Amino acid sequence: MPSPSHSVQTLTDLLRWRASNQPEANAYTYLQDGEGQEVTWTYQTLDRQARAIAAALQEHKGAGERALLLYPPGLDYIAAFFGSLYAGVAAVPAYPPAQLQAVNRILSILQDAKPRFALTTREILESVNALADTYPVLRELRWIATDALEEGMEDGWKRPAITGDSLAFLQYTSGSTSTPKGVMVLHRNLMSNESMIQQGFSHDEQSTMCGWLPLYHDMGLIGIVLQPMYMGVHSVVMSPWSFLQRPVRWLSAITKYRATTSGGPNFAYALCTRKVKPEQLASLDLSSWRVAFNGAEPVRQETLSQFAETFAPAGFRPEAFYPCYGLAEATLFVSGGITSEVPRNLTVEAAALEQHRVVAAPPGPSTRTLVSSGRSWGDCLIRIVNPETLVACAPTEVGEIWTAGPHVTHGYWGREDSNAETFQARIQGSEEGPFLRTGDLGFMMDGELYVTGRIKDLIIVDGRNHYPQDLELTAERQHEALRPGCSVAFSVDHPEGEKLVVLVEVNARYVPEGANALDAGALQKAIRQAVAAAHSVDVHEVVLLQQGEVLKTSSGKVQRRACRAKYVEGSLQRWPA
Repeated sequence: MPSPSHSVQTLTDLLRWRASNQPEANAYTYLQDGEGQEVTWTYQTLDRQARAIAAALQEHKGAGERALLLYPPGLDYIAAFFGSLYAGVAAVPAYPPAQLQAVNRILSILQDAKPRFALTTREILESVNALADTYPVLRELRWIATDALEEGMEDGWKRPAITGDSLAFLQYTSGSTSTPKGVMVLHRNLMSNESMIQQGFSHDEQSTMCGWLPLYHDMGLIGIVLQPMYMGVHSVVMSPWSFLQRPVRWLSAITKYRATTSGGPNFAYALCTRKVKPEQLASLDLSSWRVAFNGAEPVRQETLSQFAETFAPAGFRPEAFYPCYGLAEATLFVSGGITSEVPRNLTVEAAALEQHRVVAAPPGPSTRTLVSSGRSWGDCLIRIVNPETLVACAPTEVGEIWTAGPHVTHGYWGREDSNAETFQARIQGSEEGPFLRTGDLGFMMDGELYVTGRIKDLIIVDGRNHYPQDLELTAERQHEALRPGCSVAFSVDHPEGEKLVVLVEVNARYVPEGANALDAGALQKAIRQAVAAAHSVDVHEVVLLQQGEVLKTSSGKVQRRACRAKYVEGSLQRWPA
């Protein structure tokens, strides 16, 4: 398969090159129902759609502006993303609001990014028009339904004057709804990061990708849409809802299309282990799966082991697992392992880790097993730094993860005054950098990165540090009625000092009385005792929640600060109702 020359420095040039040199090659297949109903576009088709959308933007002199993208999962979104780039317009991916919380997030993005355009479908535009009386700001945008453009519109397209330093899109992070941060991703950031992913994942012209991750999220967009474009290979995508409704659909798609690369957050593997039935397992062939990436949330060794054991009869190999680390501020990918090798793990003393020290130990009740997130690739640098003194940490110290290289983005949109602190950090006594401060904690061991948590999520009670994910895992293991991956631990202010609160979701099948009865008091007591025994910390309050109450990001990460805010304001729906 031909590859573009190094002169291709933008995604626009890349798609144009693919459309010229591989016009009939399949670019993307969308599984409309998550199974057999599919739509496939070639590079030529995508190029034509993108030129038509770009021409519509160019009619309104859109170059240098921003366009909100409001689409359901599917190929129309991919066309709109490239259509924006084809017009020299920065894309602002979002998701159509299905509830008030999502509406408020979009309104916050509009206030921050101030896009002039909004690209969407006819159906969503009708819904937007119905909301416009309630939210007049929606009328301030120029709305374009890209599935209703005139035939032949693409003929009016003119190539934009963009370079590697041009803004490609704004990736809004999963932060506070009221203060979203739009990461400014340049074309050269994307090209650098795609090269890193290609090296780290060992991709070649034989690779085939498959995924269900939201396309408006960095892992879905950059990993499942743009990496296949970079490589010139086929990608099969489905809606996140198709996966969540029937997790086996993901594995069936890997089987059908012989996908070599696919993945998601840790919870996706745990969900498959729990939900895929033996008769479904018998229909799977996962022997083509060479890179099963796992990122965006803590990677648990227990999850890897259980998934590998469950799906070994279907041809899944443990060495396919590829734990990795990244963040939107670094475009996406920062570190990953070596393909075809079983990921490393390290068991350490939990008490020492609470003191930011790394002490290896044999597995036991007072230890924690960490999974390696691999090494850096390409021109990426990773350093571990004391977040307060800005001095480089020793190999046995936990510190803040810093990264530098051409993959690090330009900063947050409209926050020039504060960008330097996050994106231009320097290590005391070093000439390296500047670095991006990730806000994540970790350490390096034998050249590999181990992520231990987030600085802002760290819980400090009675002078001791506690990682919330450890407390959450202990809590949710106390009864089968508690939903895995749906617990939250945080601290709250109290007259006697910081106190620990644990929220846990109860499966909707369980009720207070009758069949499937659950004794709330006994369960809360069991959780308190287990957390105290395992972590030497008292739980101030255990809150049982109705199913669906724990707030999560589009990629499945628990939003601890948002959950804490709902707890403080008393708006959580408790169990029993």
